[in-house]
Amino acid sequence: MPDQILQRRTWILLLVVAAVPSVLALVQLGRIHPDELYQTLEPAYFRAHGYGLLAWEWQAGIRNWAVPLLFSWLLRGSELLGIRHPQAYRAVLEIPQYGLQVWMLAATFRYADRRVGEAGGQWAVLAVGLYGPVLVFAGRTLGESFSAAFLVLALERLDRTERIGRHAFLAGLALGLAFVTRYGSAVFIAAVFAWLLVLRRWRALLLTGAGGAVVLVGLGALDWATWGRPFHSFLGYARFNLLSSRAADAFGALPASYYLPVLAIAIPLWAWPGIALAIKREHPRVPLWLFCASTYLVALACTAHKEQRFIYPALVLIAFGSAPEVFRALREIQNARLRRSMLAAACMVGIAVCLFPTELTAKRVGQFQAIVKATRSPQATGLLIVNEGLWGAGGYFYIGKNIPWMTCDWPADGAFQLAMRDRRFNRAVTYEERAVSEMQSSGFRVVDRVGRATILERP
Repeated sequence: MPDQILQRRTWILLLVVAAVPSVLALVQLGRIHPDELYQTLEPAYFRAHGYGLLAWEWQAGIRNWAVPLLFSWLLRGSELLGIRHPQAYRAVLEIPQYGLQVWMLAATFRYADRRVGEAGGQWAVLAVGLYGPVLVFAGRTLGESFSAAFLVLALERLDRTERIGRHAFLAGLALGLAFVTRYGSAVFIAAVFAWLLVLRRWRALLLTGAGGAVVLVGLGALDWATWGRPFHSFLGYARFNLLSSRAADAFGALPASYYLPVLAIAIPLWAWPGIALAIKREHPRVPLWLFCASTYLVALACTAHKEQRFIYPALVLIAFGSAPEVFRALREIQNARLRRSMLAAACMVGIAVCLFPTELTAKRVGQFQAIVKATRSPQATGLLIVNEGLWGAGGYFYIGKNIPWMTCDWPADGAFQLAMRDRRFNRAVTYEERAVSEMQSSGFRVVDRVGRATILERP
């Protein structure tokens, strides 16, 4: 099948499969990590409305404004269209992310189609698009989510054998965007250039670099306009995370073996034979996706500060590259019913990964919905969130109005006592029913429940 043409049924498959993580993110809300809100949604809300809670990274200037600015323009457009409900404008912000997921899955299809044909490409779309971590992350506003998609786009372009210069330049643009959306993806980019250098693919190396340079020029200009000097955010990021022990001092250090049990759970069983078959069949023996993922995982192991979400881009590349070889092996089964059953079972194994309780699953499902419901009334003048810390709450983004709000853990906390005395705080959301009786004794009454979150209000 020509790379430029996708059959109608393939497009339908792409559009449907790509929608699943977006729908899950909008239905669940919740969060995987506070960065999902405070590195993207809340700064975008701040830019659009002039108020919001900016995390320390935005005070120190170690983030760039690319994604928050894009989202802020969408929020302003939503406001002009009368879309003011937090869940509604969160859905608007999901539109570009859904488009990016469709694009990533189209690249997955083309990569597999060149190896195992149209049917194999469609199976790869199912295997990657319904892979547990993709279902959890792809609809989330995390740097890992954006960056992983751009990495897949870049690697698929570098795999093409026609019009090499054009595709290498586009791959460079995608790598640049992977870097802008997540500075940690610089390891993948270094691996790509090392791989091209070892293989002496000089033209691809030069034009990939040219494409990346275009994006870097844009990043420098953006930082100059927003932070006052070119590349201010990356230099600050490097000083904090790479050139000092400040990240480990602030967030803790973990041993190199930390990721091993996570990888054992997160990599689907079908990927392991897929990796072995790819090494056997591909030329060169170590394909680009495997070299990039392996290099990145080694770099993560050598980095003191570790979080499970950091491995997500590597998991996506492993699924992306190994899926075609799994289909190649399974299509040798002569019994069509058995073959289809095996493929369906492989997909189910991939989905089941997200059922294991790890940091790669959504948390506090129901809490953000409760915050939205609690603050919708014009009579809501203040909000207390109980059994949650500041960086786990929904911020002004989900409150959707400029009212005072606080978080606390226990009734003895100063914030709780202050809210009970201050009559402006007439709405409360508590998770797992903590401090319900204490709030009732201060005039609150339970009005609704959303999952494990309870909504209270008082006159």
